Amino acid sequence: MVFRWHQTVSLLVALFAPFVRAGNVTALTGTWTTKSNTVFTGPGFYDPIDELLYEPNLPGLSMSFTDDGYYEEAFYYVISQPSNPSCPTALLQFQHGTYQIASNGSILLYPFAVDGRQLVSDPCTSEESVYSRYSQFEVYSGWDITIDDYRGQYKLQLYKFDGYPMNPMYLVYKPPMMLPTITMNPTAVATSAATASSTAKAKSRLKRSFENRSKTDAIKRPVIDGNFWWYVGMIMMIGGGGAFLFLQRQSMCEQ
Repeated sequence: MVFRWHQTVSLLVALFAPFVRAGNVTALTGTWTTKSNTVFTGPGFYDPIDELLYEPNLPGLSMSFTDDGYYEEAFYYVISQPSNPSCPTALLQFQHGTYQIASNGSILLYPFAVDGRQLVSDPCTSEESVYSRYSQFEVYSGWDITIDDYRGQYKLQLYKFDGYPMNPMYLVYKPPMMLPTITMNPTAVATSAATASSTAKAKSRLKRSFENRSKTDAIKRPVIDGNFWWYVGMIMMIGGGGAFLFLQRQSMCEQ
């Protein structure tokens, strides 16, 4: 018997269907990132031309979705070792591909297998990081989008296939900031003029993407700083109170 991972995952999703959420206040489309606000999809995380993964300032994860069924994800984890806390392992992962939203609300991610990359750094076991291909089919049993009361941003909550919630992510770019939604590192050898032409066009699009990385049409969604507006309100209240007392004193003097 041949073990089929996708079929097993589909069965698990069906079993955990009650975890699916509803009533989202906005569409999934856009770029989302976790609270650290340092990890973003796009050319700032992975350079497919020079095969480079860039380490953000802080750990976190980011995911982007398009209206026409493409996704991209950028993960940066730092894993502590209880036996040796001074030797954490850093893990960077990039994947992109297509996604589907099933009838029960689950999200299925199908990566372009040849494009995924992973970088593992363990300074206490090796002086060199391990760079390799990475491909992992993923499934989320449910998701919901709400407005975060404190941050004033759209918040995306994803649930793993077993219903366990992931760290929430917040909408930061719309339209999403992503690399081209094509296979960027094809491994097959071109065997015809048409295939060669298609590969050349893909490389040209990649080059233009990096030349225009600072000219993206993605719109950064501002974070509403609650502390700032609290201080503004206090200043206005104190100023208004002072003005009121001044006018009252002037009125009494005139009388």
